[in-house]
Formats: sequence, C-alpha cells, structure tokens
Amino acid sequence: MTEAPQAKDAPAVTADASFAEIAQRRRGRIRRYFFERPRAMDAVVVLCYVLLALPTIIASIIEGKWLVVGLLLLIATVLIFRRRYPLQVVAAVAVLEVLATVLNPWGSNVSAGLWFALYAVATTRKRPTSLVVFGAASLPLSLLYLFMWTSPSSMNNLQDVPENFHLINNIATAVTIMLSNLLATGIGISVRQRREHEAEIAAWAARTTQLGKVTERNRIAREMHDVVAHSLTVMISLSDGAAVVVKKDPDRAGDVLGELSRTGRAALADMRRVLGVLRDDSGRPAPLTPLESGLNLAKLLDGFRTAGLPLHYAHTGPALPADPAFELTVYRIVQESLTNVLRYGRSLSRVDVQVARDGDLVTIDVLDDGRGTREGGESMDSLGTRQGIAGMRERAGIYAGIVSAGPGKRGGWAVHAELHWNGEKGE
Repeated sequence: MTEAPQAKDAPAVTADASFAEIAQRRRGRIRRYFFERPRAMDAVVVLCYVLLALPTIIASIIEGKWLVVGLLLLIATVLIFRRRYPLQVVAAVAVLEVLATVLNPWGSNVSAGLWFALYAVATTRKRPTSLVVFGAASLPLSLLYLFMWTSPSSMNNLQDVPENFHLINNIATAVTIMLSNLLATGIGISVRQRREHEAEIAAWAARTTQLGKVTERNRIAREMHDVVAHSLTVMISLSDGAAVVVKKDPDRAGDVLGELSRTGRAALADMRRVLGVLRDDSGRPAPLTPLESGLNLAKLLDGFRTAGLPLHYAHTGPALPADPAFELTVYRIVQESLTNVLRYGRSLSRVDVQVARDGDLVTIDVLDDGRGTREGGESMDSLGTRQGIAGMRERAGIYAGIVSAGPGKRGGWAVHAELHWNGEKGE
C-alpha cells in the first residue's frame, strides 16, 4: 500500500508581521537608527578615523608638518564617499596612507583609513574581489614598513636595544597592518553574507506568501465549483420536477419546492462561508469549518433522492477517520459524482454509492445504470465546466489517492476513488 504523509487543505496563514519588520526589531535601536540613516553612519566613521588620527594631527601641527595634517584630513573626507564609490575610495586611501606614512612613519593613524575602506568593499563586492582588493591595498603599506630601517625616535634613546630590533619592529608592524586589514575585510564579508542570507529569507518568505495565495485561490475555486455545480444542478432538477407534479400532486410539489428552497439557502450559506476568507478584516483567515460527513453525507443523499435519483447507499468496514478534512474530501467526491449522474444520466433505474474502509484504505464507488454523455464528452446541454473529475483527483491526491471515471462494466457510468489515511499512525 502506498503511504504518504497526511496533508490538509488549509488556507494560507497571514503572518503577524512582515519579514522586514522582524529584521528591524532584531537590529535593536542603535543599529536600526544608523541603518535608517546611512549618512549618520558615514559621519560616525569619519569621526572615528579623526579620533584615531588625532594624536598624529596634533603632533604634526606642533612640528609644523602641515602636509601630513592635510593628508589625514583628506583621508577623512574621502571616507565619506566609501559607500557610493568603495573601490575608488580604497585606492585613494591606500595612496594617501603611503604618502602620510612616508612623511610621518610612526603616527597613530597607521592603516586606520584602510580598515573602513576595505570594510566598505567587502560589504558590497563578492569575496574573491574583496580579498584581491585587500591584498592590493595592504601590500604597499606593509612593504614600506618592512623595508623602512627607522624606528620611533623614542626607541633610539633606549639602551640595550638588540641589533635586529629595527627589523623585528618593522616586521611586526607590517604583519599587524596585514592582519588588521584582513580582520576588517573579514568583518565586511561576514556582514555581506548575513545581508545576503536575510535577502534570501525575505525572497523565500515572499515566494511562500505568493504560493499560499495561489493555493488559497485554488482551494476557494475548487470549493466554489463543488458548491455551485451541485446546488444549481439539484435546484434545476427540483424545479423541473415541481413543474411536472404540481398539477397531479400538489402536496408532493410542495415538498419538492421546500427542498428547492433549502438547497438554495444551503448553497448561499456555503458560498458565504467560502468567500468569507476573502473578506476577513482581522488579518487572520476566516474559519472554514469542514462538513461533518457522518450526518451531512446522509443529508446529501436525501437531497439527491428528493431530486429524483434512485439512490442505494452502503458502508462497509470501520467508520471513516474522524478528521474533518478527510471527511470533507469523501463528501466532495460523492457530491461531485452524484451531481454528474443527475446532470448527465438518462433512463436511470438505480444508483449505487458504496464507501468501504479496509485499514488505511478508503474506497468510494458510485455506479449508475443510466445512459448519456458524461463530463469530458461533447454534450451540448452540459452545464458543467468539465473540471469536476480533475477536482476530485486533486482532492484524492492530498491523501495519495486516485480517482478513475468511465463507462461501467454493465453499462452506465462508474466512479472509483481510493484514499490512503495515515493520520492515526502519526505519519
């Protein structure tokens, strides 16, 4: 026996908040403030760089090295445009950092400008590009320090300085530059990956929402087809029957008209229940209470009998699973099958409806001995949309089932459906 997980034909659920709102709440107040105001974040970056370079600026002013002061302020100005022109900014900062280092090798701002510039590149470019830019921007400054045979003037006054102190100091400085720039690039790559992940989740959420809307529209269309096709067919048959018997048996005609009225009211209530999903203003899908097949299946059969079908119903095996969605599927398959019999069958003397359950397998058989063109034929007086059998197959597919329809072995028309129930196994 084929087994498949149970699936229910449920409407799509609207989220209480959009993904964008959830992402905003996760950022916190400070991050959210700067995320919404990128210019303010640029100002903070410039301020941080100025604070890092402030000791060098003050020392250069005292020493009269105004060119160094100008270069450092120019780096701070260039960083304002790092968001719009990341590659150009990192190239300009790399050149200006080298010039400033040549004029003042041991300033407090060493490579600080590159941190912010490389971070901007890593957040806007792919990883290979970011790593290439990191190497190209960091290498000149690192080589400059590696081969610069000078040390801070304060170091020259110390005693017991090893002979290779200058070389060790320069190597350490060059390595520090490379590692700090690599760290800034790595942070930028991590931020970019997180943003891409959030974008993918947002896209997935949008696709899921759209799929839910499509599924809900299909469900509503299927329910409306079942309601309208069944109710109108029964009402037409009842009205025709009432017109025939009104002169011969007024009391019988009254019963038929009463059933016609009840069928119309029931159809209107079903349509309101189904379409209520589209008009719910609470943000939640309107409740869709499936039919209780136990009593309503009997009422359904009584309605068709009143409409003139010579129905014989039989149920074998245990009762149907007490699951509203499964019961609704059985109900709709029986309803659609009998609607087609009523609509297309001619010269009917017997219609058999058999529902049987054998373990997890539930079978439905609807057989008649009439004649006439069925759904999918070329009948010119057909009132249907020729979608009834396709709808039954869709419903059966929810429970890994099948539906077959065609001429019966002994004449007439036969519909056979199989549904697999696995809910009681918890699968």
